[in-house]
Amino acid sequence: MSGFINEAGRERIARVALGAALLHLGWGEVVSGGLGTFLKFIGFIPLFTGVAGWCPIYAALGFRTNRQTAGV
Repeated sequence: MSGFINEAGRERIARVALGAALLHLGWGEVVSGGLGTFLKFIGFIPLFTGVAGWCPIYAALGFRTNRQTAGV
């Protein structure tokens, strides 16, 4: 399973925190209008990629922020 993870631990934590903050701003109605609606949905992207540890853009570019161990 670690072969699919392409994000470092600190980056994953930052993505989850960012996603949660964006969702709070949108769903908590801290920000209203079109921007609030945008935040309600865009916040799921960093949240899900942080939880999964896999970023499709990184995968497409062959980029990773975590250390790849030998034999993986």
